[in-house]
Amino acid sequence: MFNRSHLLLVLVLIAAALLTFYKIPIASSQGLTLVSAAVEGDLPLTDPDSALWNQATAVDVPLSAQNVTKPFLLESKIKSLTARTIQNGSQIAFLVTWADDTQNDSLVRVQDFRDSVALQFPLAEGQPFFCMGQQGGNVNLWLWKADWQADINARQDMDTQYSNMYVDQYPFADPTKGIQAGVADYTDPNYVPAMASGNLFASPLHASPIEDLIAGGFGSLTAQAADNQNVQGFGAWEAGKWRVIFSRDLASSETDDVTFVPGKTYSVAFAVWDGANGERNGQKSTSQWVNLQFGSAPQPVGVKEQVEPQKPWWQTTQVITLFMFGVLAVLFIVGAFIYSRLPE
Repeated sequence: MFNRSHLLLVLVLIAAALLTFYKIPIASSQGLTLVSAAVEGDLPLTDPDSALWNQATAVDVPLSAQNVTKPFLLESKIKSLTARTIQNGSQIAFLVTWADDTQNDSLVRVQDFRDSVALQFPLAEGQPFFCMGQQGGNVNLWLWKADWQADINARQDMDTQYSNMYVDQYPFADPTKGIQAGVADYTDPNYVPAMASGNLFASPLHASPIEDLIAGGFGSLTAQAADNQNVQGFGAWEAGKWRVIFSRDLASSETDDVTFVPGKTYSVAFAVWDGANGERNGQKSTSQWVNLQFGSAPQPVGVKEQVEPQKPWWQTTQVITLFMFGVLAVLFIVGAFIYSRLPE
């Protein structure tokens, strides 16, 4: 016999189905919002002291130790970072700063670990899992590495750390270079298989201290091809603080890259590694998703602003949400009426 318990179950299932189908959350929170300020002229791609950064509102982003999947970080030393962003209608730049007592910018010795910071952007609508995305929810990551920055300033090698080391020569390399021979001096790159395979870690010269990557869940982090590494950066440590700049064109033709359209809202997440704390790979401090919005930027001459067509008022999220809650209210009233007349 159909009774009150059956009716309640049916009403709950109908309400859940409606909320799920129309993707209406039962509860939501505002969260942090990072606004990319519109500025005139060239962006300060290598100048963290530029006055242009003052046109952007700084946002303090809390970080916590990554304890979701192995390898865990049991205790994080970096609890927060500060982020700003500016754009000029063609390019976007982020300035990320955080306190760090030690400058760890060398990976020559196996016992050393680097300082790093990463930005992460979803490649599809919505917010996938904030730690490396998920299957069907890929993310684009920009990873700045302190050792790559140091290599750009002055290439580091074994003789950098061990000044008294001695070798006659490196086999298959230019013999006139002796101890100074590097991977670029090998006459046959097959004897440097990592470089021959295009591994960015073995590159004799880094065009940028930032690696452009893609991920779709734990264990899926993959570097984009060398020809697709289109994110530039600059980092400097001074007086116990890292200041790192990320920059890229707003638009990208690469399918694994996030493309920014002024006027839209995006999401960004942050991660920081403290080399002095032995942090690497999954051992890091991470943030939740932060809203990323764009101010109105001046458009370059001859370029039309990309604006998504405005939806009719009856298709807006607010109207759909209001309508669905109205339907749920009617269901509740009707259900209450039927409930009062059913046996227990």
